Amino acid sequence: MKIALFGKTIAPENGEYMRQLFKKLADNHIEIVVYQPFAAIVTAYIPVDVQYTTFHSHEDLKADLLFSIGGDGTILDTVPFVLNSGIPVVGINMGRLGFLSSISKNEIDMAVNSVLTGDYSVEQRTLLELVSPEKVFEDVKYALNELNVIRNPEHSLLAIKVFVDDVYLNTYWGDGILLATPTGSTAYSLSAGGPIIAPNAKNFVITPIATHNLTVRPVVIPDDSTIRIQVEGREKKFVFSMDSRSCTLDTSVQLEVRKASFCLNLVRMRGEDFFGTIRNKLMWGKDNRN
Repeated sequence: MKIALFGKTIAPENGEYMRQLFKKLADNHIEIVVYQPFAAIVTAYIPVDVQYTTFHSHEDLKADLLFSIGGDGTILDTVPFVLNSGIPVVGINMGRLGFLSSISKNEIDMAVNSVLTGDYSVEQRTLLELVSPEKVFEDVKYALNELNVIRNPEHSLLAIKVFVDDVYLNTYWGDGILLATPTGSTAYSLSAGGPIIAPNAKNFVITPIATHNLTVRPVVIPDDSTIRIQVEGREKKFVFSMDSRSCTLDTSVQLEVRKASFCLNLVRMRGEDFFGTIRNKLMWGKDNRN
């Protein structure tokens, strides 16, 4: 079995957990391949007798699974590397909240054991694909959480016209809008007042950000819809982002978005379920008086 390790950084207090992970994989004769920039960061935590190779891009990533080491943002950053390969992603949470990277750093041994025995399930998470304009973000035109159309901080509010399957939905006056997947429904969209959507629901949600009209509310749409977005009004520029990638576009540019033809395969350990995760992470039912 070959397992890839991906991360962006590691806090010194988590170094011992990295050492534990490398040793656990090596002791079980797992072939290890590490994202090259991450290998340079964690080299001090790799036992001297552990052998590994590196990868740099989607093209040279060959593995049976990928361990994402960090938080939910790190899992978002795996998308350009995994793309349509189908490689399942295991999220090891080195941070705090962790909706996606739900495996605690204290559960590394358990996670590796489960992987070795096949004692896990795989959730298919829908991705958004930017159809046009084609050259934005080059080949990485996919988002696991959401895309945002927002105003520049120093500019006035935007007027954003939205069409769903060529049917006019609304013109949103405000700071911007979000188009979120079920995965992204527990991220920025939730903070902006959007609903929580179960991962297997075949929907997207359009959530306004600081809308000027207080009667405007989030709208849930089928995920086989094509969404067209046009920014109007006095401003000539707006900020466009897909997960952690962002750029500034001219208002003459029209956006067209749809569901990607492939999914991200997210590994879940036995006993995990979405409702239990949000109940625990959001502390539903907790009462500080008890």
